[in-house]
Amino acid sequence: MTLVFEPLPPVLAPVADGKRFPVRRLFCVGRNYADHAREMGADPDREPPFFFTAWAETVATGGGTIAYPQKTSNYHYEAELVVAIGKGGRNIPADSAMEHVYGYAAGLDMTRRDLQADAKAHGRPWDVAKNVEQSKPLGLIRPVSDGFDPARGRISLSVNGAVRQDADLSDMIWPVADVIAYLSGLYRVEPGDLIYTGTPAGVGAVVPGDVIEVAIDGLAPLSVTVGAPSGH
Repeated sequence: MTLVFEPLPPVLAPVADGKRFPVRRLFCVGRNYADHAREMGADPDREPPFFFTAWAETVATGGGTIAYPQKTSNYHYEAELVVAIGKGGRNIPADSAMEHVYGYAAGLDMTRRDLQADAKAHGRPWDVAKNVEQSKPLGLIRPVSDGFDPARGRISLSVNGAVRQDADLSDMIWPVADVIAYLSGLYRVEPGDLIYTGTPAGVGAVVPGDVIEVAIDGLAPLSVTVGAPSGH
């Protein structure tokens, strides 16, 4: 068999034990913290979770510098707990959902907020706001065997040393097990999938040169620098 061109190499996320986690797909939960739902002008009642998807190629691993994307002047940070799936399944009960988790990491869901606002105003999908190159930085994955508890613990984000987001994982409207159970009723989840579980209140814009740091109790911190606008 002759390929038309060589496929891109897989995205391999680093794990705390030195292994690599092959990233397959990203599922991101919208409005999973009540205070953030309010700041975005939405009703924080416990409606069923909704998701948007992103390419594996949006994941930026190892910290470092991420490009400020084109076509925006309002690029926002969103600190998130990320769940790495290690076992596939469909219609997974919530009481067994945690058996499908490989590990956890700190993450960022960077958003072209001006393009998202325009999409919302016209009833359009959020893809151009969310599914952006280098927009999903991912910290070191900690395997579940290390004993991390995703139900509680501080989650915070600072920009240039100033705290902008500060909450607790227990503030999530839909905890991890419920998110996995609901998602598996929409898609068959597979090993390699990442679930970005939503962000607390306090989102805001950054500019080139800003340093963003995400800290979640029990996980390796994630630090990225916003670079110059992407040129291609």
